Amino acid sequence: MADLRSNFIGIRSPNPFWLASAPPTDKAYNVRRAFEAGWGGVVWKTLGEDPPVVNVSSRYGALSYRGERMFGLNNIELISDRPLAVNLAEIKDVKRDYPDRAVIVSLMVPCVEESWKAILPLVEETGADGLELNFGCPHGMSERNMGSAVGQVPEYVEMVTRWVKQHSRMPTIVKLTPNVTSILAPARAAMRGGADAVSLINTIQSVVSVDLDAMAPTPVVDGMGTHGGYCGPAVKPIALRMLGEVARSPDLAGLPISGIGGISTWRDAAEFLVMGASNLQVCTAAMHYGFRVVEDMKDGLSNWMDEKGFGSLSDVVGRAVPNFVNWNQLNLKFKTLARIDQDLCVQCGLCHIACEDTSHQAIARLRVDGSRRYEVIDEECVGCNLCAHVCPVDDCITMAPQPTDGVLTWPNHPNNPMSGAH
Repeated sequence: MADLRSNFIGIRSPNPFWLASAPPTDKAYNVRRAFEAGWGGVVWKTLGEDPPVVNVSSRYGALSYRGERMFGLNNIELISDRPLAVNLAEIKDVKRDYPDRAVIVSLMVPCVEESWKAILPLVEETGADGLELNFGCPHGMSERNMGSAVGQVPEYVEMVTRWVKQHSRMPTIVKLTPNVTSILAPARAAMRGGADAVSLINTIQSVVSVDLDAMAPTPVVDGMGTHGGYCGPAVKPIALRMLGEVARSPDLAGLPISGIGGISTWRDAAEFLVMGASNLQVCTAAMHYGFRVVEDMKDGLSNWMDEKGFGSLSDVVGRAVPNFVNWNQLNLKFKTLARIDQDLCVQCGLCHIACEDTSHQAIARLRVDGSRRYEVIDEECVGCNLCAHVCPVDDCITMAPQPTDGVLTWPNHPNNPMSGAH
């Protein structure tokens, strides 16, 4: 069996699956249930100064897509609205009772050194394993000059991270906001400030829908709405891109990454790991399906690793990073052609319609022995693979690589005026 044990910046847990800082980690009751279900660790819902914040009702908006509920989740909830002392006492008790699980404390206080200096020893006293600095929350707290208001300014990221490292001995993860032009600037700032790791992505600024009766963004609070933080399966592609950007950047080499953003299945987990994450945080999947969803994630990841011959997480992490390149490094001579398995084809015609209307008119509609038949016109096929994506039958349409005559990238293409080929 593959070894799923995790050692992330010196923090050990029986597996890499942690619950992200969010409602599922708001209190000891939830966290204990999570640990009994098999989660390797938790990042406790973000703590702040007393008096605690006041949250609103309602708090969530959701995007459902073609029968899949909560494909995207939007929330306007703030940090913990429970007294700081209550949270700290519960963290201490939970860590005492589950010494083999990772307990990380997420923090967000005003951008003043004394505020950070005051709260850090209180957290250390709990025996928690580490800190996560919440520089990502895009709503409510950002209007108070915290959360993403800090995370969007690299100088602030570096400054606060440096304060924390000066006043605490605890391993420190900096949680990055995706609401930036480039994720690299705040990641580099965190590294300069002494961060032991970064986590990404936090939620994305969004309005998930509009109530056309109330004429207000959802969730509606007494007739009004606001933007919130977007998460769930819908944000996974954005998270993977930003994760890969950090993982492949030479000047960030060696900076550990905790991957967040739409992880719902073991396959998602594997994709995050091979793109450079060495730890995984999950929220929406647990809120949708309950804590036992981790069982499928662990079993699926372990089985996949066994099939691939990977013995431990370190064998997996970053495997895809060397192959994540800029567009101009792709081989312009490489070509694929669509192939339709006629035994699997259900003659729905979606491939023909999509190609005929919006692509390259490369799929012919024929009549053979009185039945519809769809065949690829090789001379017209550019290998875009739209047909394979619209086909409702798995593996009915595949893309067949053609013989390749060497490698040609854009920097060396004769049409590039900078290539020197003219």
